[in-house]
Formats: sequence, C-alpha cells, structure tokens
Amino acid sequence: MEHEIKKEPTKSELEILQVLWKNGPSPVRFVMEELNKIRELNYTATLKLMQLMVDKGILKRDESKMQHIYYAAQDEQQVKAHLLDKFLENVYDGSTATLMMQLAGNKRTKPDELRQMRELLEKLEKTGK
Repeated sequence: MEHEIKKEPTKSELEILQVLWKNGPSPVRFVMEELNKIRELNYTATLKLMQLMVDKGILKRDESKMQHIYYAAQDEQQVKAHLLDKFLENVYDGSTATLMMQLAGNKRTKPDELRQMRELLEKLEKTGK
C-alpha cells in the first residue's frame, strides 16, 4: 500500500516533525530547545531549516501573531506509513514477515513489546487482515 506524501523529510526535518507531532504547533524557539535535548542547534539554523520546510510544503506557518507558529502540514501516521513502506521495500524486499522476525529477535525488543506484537498478530488473524 503506497502512502502519498508531498515531500519526504530528511533526518533533520524528521526531528523537527517529531517535536511538532508530540507538542503541537510551536514557535521556532520551543522547537530549538527541544532539539537541543538531542543535539546542539542554534536559533538561526533551526529557523532556516523550518523556513525551508515551509517552502517544501512539509510545515505550515501561522503568521497571524507576532511570534510565528509552525505546525506539520501532513499527518504523522501518513508520513510514518510512507517512510515504513519505503524502508520495507528497500531493506526487506517488501517482506513484512522478515521485518517482524528481525524485530522479534532484536536484543532491544522488550518482553512487553513481544506481547504487544503477539496480541496484534492474533487480532489481525481474527479480523482476516
């Protein structure tokens, strides 16, 4: 299933989107402060990147107040589904089973996550998906 998105975000753009998806529409300074918890980024660099994201259609900007507020132009699940589809196709030759087996066998997969995977698989089997 192909998920249509306008422009595929870069890694840095995805970090900004994650902040906005988690916290909602925000000014540049807030986004910069959140990103600084991951890596150091100054205000000017954050502003420039967010302006480029507006130009690309990845973000939208509300200019109705003195402090501009930025928000994601596309739904989080739609973007993540698109990136997952592309990753699945490029890395796992489209095989969800291979990806699931790799995830289940990953040392970082917690027992609770395995239980959630099992429950999801049982639910999908019951609904015929």
